Amino acid sequence: MAALTGMRDTLADFRRRRWSGLAIAAAVFAIAWFLPYLYGPLDNTLDTAIYAVAYIIFALGLNIVVGFAGLLDLGYVAFYAIGAYSIGWFGSDWFTEAINGGKSGIHVGVSGQAAHLLGIHLNFILIVIAAMILTSIAGAIIGLPTLRLRGDYIAIVTLAFGEIAGTVALNGDAIHIGKFTLTAGQTAISPVDQPNLFTQFDNALNLRPYYWLGLVMIAIVLVINFSLRDSRLGRAWIAIREDEVAAASMGVPLVRTKLLAYAMGAALGGSAGAFLGTYTQAINSTQFQFSFSIFVLAMIILGGLGSIWGTVVGAIALSVINQQLIPTTFHTAPHDLFGLNFTASEISFGIFGFLLVLMMIARPQGLVPERRRKLELTEGLASDESLYEVSA
Repeated sequence: MAALTGMRDTLADFRRRRWSGLAIAAAVFAIAWFLPYLYGPLDNTLDTAIYAVAYIIFALGLNIVVGFAGLLDLGYVAFYAIGAYSIGWFGSDWFTEAINGGKSGIHVGVSGQAAHLLGIHLNFILIVIAAMILTSIAGAIIGLPTLRLRGDYIAIVTLAFGEIAGTVALNGDAIHIGKFTLTAGQTAISPVDQPNLFTQFDNALNLRPYYWLGLVMIAIVLVINFSLRDSRLGRAWIAIREDEVAAASMGVPLVRTKLLAYAMGAALGGSAGAFLGTYTQAINSTQFQFSFSIFVLAMIILGGLGSIWGTVVGAIALSVINQQLIPTTFHTAPHDLFGLNFTASEISFGIFGFLLVLMMIARPQGLVPERRRKLELTEGLASDESLYEVSA
C-alpha cells in the first residue's frame, strides 16, 4: 500500500513539472513513429492510421473555431473541398491546355515522372501552402456574415456555406473560367501527384511514407494549436467563448478576433484536405458531403470541446470506429446478432449519434476535457447536489 501511495505521489509530482507534458508527447510521438513497422507496407491498419492522422488535423482546425472561440461551424467540409481541389489544380494535368497550348507544363520543386508531365505540378509543400491561403480566405469570407450572429444562427449560416461548397464541387464542370471548368463534377480529377519529399511515395507499393508525412504535419499543427491557445489571441478567443459582451467591453476586437479564428481553422482544414487528396489519388465531388462536417464535430465533442489532446483522442477513436470497426469487424453484426436486414455501415451515423448521446450522459466534458470546462461542469454538479441536500 505504501509503495502504491509513493508511486502515486511520484506520478503527481511528475505531472506538476512544466516539461512533463512535452516529455509525454515526445514519448507518444516516438511510439507512433515506429508503429508502421508492426504491419506490412500495405496493411489495412496503416490505411486506417493515415485517415486517422488526416482527421486529427481536421479536428484540431475545427477545434480552434468551435472549441477555442465558441463559434459553431457546420460547414467545415468546404475547407476539405478547397484543400483537396488544390491538389487537383496544382498537382495534375488539369490545366494542361493553359500552358503553352498543351505543349509544356509548369514544374516547381518536383522530380521524376511529375517533372515531365503536362499541366501544373508544384511541390507538395507549395500546394499545402496554396491550399492554406485559399482556405483561410474562404474561412474569412464565411465568417463575415456571422459576425453579428450568435448560437444557432451561426450554425445555420455555416451549414449553408458547407452545402454551397458541396453543390459547387458537384456542378463545377458547368462553371467555366475561360476554356476551363472549376471542377470535374462527378468525374474525379485523377491521378494527382504524389508528394515529392523525403522518400518515395507510392500508395500502390507502400503506405508508410504517407503515415510519416501525416505525423510530421500533426506535430506542426499541435505546435500551432498550443502556441495559439497560450497567446494573447487565444485568450481573446476564450474570452469571446465565455462571454462575448464582457470580452467586447474589455477591449477585445470582436470582428478581427472572430475572423482570425475562422481563417486559422480553415487553413488547417485545407492542409489536411491537400494531404488526404494526394493519398486518395482522386478528387471527387461525392467526397464533400455535409455528414463530413458533423463527423469532425463529433470528434471534438467526444474528446472534449476546447481540449487539444482531447480532440486528438476523439479523432483517433472515431477514425478507428469509422474505418475499421464498422466496415469490417462489426459489419454484419446487426444481422448476426439480431437478425436485422442491414449492415453496420448503413447505420454508421446512427452509431455515432448513439455514442455521442452516451457521452453526454456519462461524461459531458469529454474523454480528455479542457481544465476550465471540467471545472465548470464539476462545479455545476456540486452546486446541484448541495441545493438538493438543503432542500431535502
